[in-house]
Amino acid sequence: MTAMQHVSLGAHYVVHLPTPDDFAFWRERARQLIQCDVPPDRVSWVEPGGTGDLFAQEGPSRGERRLPLPEKSARQVRASKRFMKLARNAALHSDPERFGLLYRVLWRLQSKPRCMEDKADADVRRVEELDKSVRRDSHKMHAFVRFREVTDETGAEHYVAWFEPDHHIVRANAGFFMRRFANMNWSILTPRGCLHWDGTTMRESGPARREDAPGGDPVEALWKSYYSSIFNPARLKVGAMLAEMPKKYWKNMPESELIPELIAGAQAREAGMVAAGAREDRKLPSSVDAIAQGIGACRDCPIAECSTRAVMGEGALGARLMIVGEQPGDQEDEQGKPFVGPAGQLLDEYLTKVGIARSQAYVTNAVKHFKFTWKGKRRLHQSPTAKEIDACRWWLEAERSVVKPRVVLALGASAARGLLGKTVSIARARGTPMPLEDGSELWVTAHPSYLLRLDGEARAEQAAKFESDLEAVRARLTQIAGC
Repeated sequence: MTAMQHVSLGAHYVVHLPTPDDFAFWRERARQLIQCDVPPDRVSWVEPGGTGDLFAQEGPSRGERRLPLPEKSARQVRASKRFMKLARNAALHSDPERFGLLYRVLWRLQSKPRCMEDKADADVRRVEELDKSVRRDSHKMHAFVRFREVTDETGAEHYVAWFEPDHHIVRANAGFFMRRFANMNWSILTPRGCLHWDGTTMRESGPARREDAPGGDPVEALWKSYYSSIFNPARLKVGAMLAEMPKKYWKNMPESELIPELIAGAQAREAGMVAAGAREDRKLPSSVDAIAQGIGACRDCPIAECSTRAVMGEGALGARLMIVGEQPGDQEDEQGKPFVGPAGQLLDEYLTKVGIARSQAYVTNAVKHFKFTWKGKRRLHQSPTAKEIDACRWWLEAERSVVKPRVVLALGASAARGLLGKTVSIARARGTPMPLEDGSELWVTAHPSYLLRLDGEARAEQAAKFESDLEAVRARLTQIAGC
């Protein structure tokens, strides 16, 4: 009897996985079963400690010898890149049904190669949910592992951390900690297994208990002092903090015992900061040099603490046109000049195309510092919040009072908010000038960085609208010049 005939009799198979996170083992067995046309309802996937089907065929070696063997001419197994990417993470989830779910989706991909694109499909949604949950758990591990110094049996320094993952992510994240703490001897203890690194070799061991981890070290007092000093009550959002740092992780972090007291005093401290920074009685600076000095010293929002420098606007004083962007980018922050990066180069290209000389305009940003997040060694742009834009609006008004433009062109929604004090829709606002309180008029269009994120027909369509907006501004400037 061939393997294919054997399957046709309705046999049920059980597959015992050697470890709960062995995706490679699952993939190999799933490929074998697909090639033998074994449908999902005839397979049980059992991880260590689980139980299989009472009527499933099991061999003497944990159920593996009785699995059907594919014929040499068996078909190739199809799996999209998207499925493989999500499945690798989903396999690390703690849901005992995850391997059955993955096999069911893989089975369907053989007849419906595009089924992963169906967002309404229940199985696809579930795989996405498992992937998201595992990625979030890995992020928590990266963020909330706190090493404490101990002395090992040889008297050498060793660092030990405790973490409680929700899923089987410990082995998958070993490389992250090995690279980040390559020169340290460390151990990460968890209830799902432990990792140990001696600077050369990564070793694994079984589950640990919380009491196996140390309770503190001399460095913690210094860290608590530092954490208290950098705590910013103006940025406190308790709900968001608990969403990102659930209380289950607090006991592993030395600074957590300070949080209740810091929260309790946050409102009083914030009120003091607001009073100290009130601008109602402050006169607007009367020169660009004074503005440049002011924004360089400004600490009215947290962005200034992160960037290299404040970026002042530049251009002709008395220019009829002021162009306002969102905020400096990475290159602008390094060079201290506005619009010198890719978005600035694209802006220059379109200004030249419609006949506007940038040298005759004044170019600045609604926010004067670069807000970013690190990704490896790269600084990636982060959009400023409404509060951060509003905090910088005073400086933008100072620039307008010095330059006195007749037309102001806002590039993007953040720039428009900096000028109007409220959020507007670019689609609704573009093409129609709006009066400002100083007698100038505001024109709104998209930010050139938006075009850089598009391609194909979408890029061509938005580029045409952008060019049309600049043409309208040029025509208005020509009209003003002839008055």
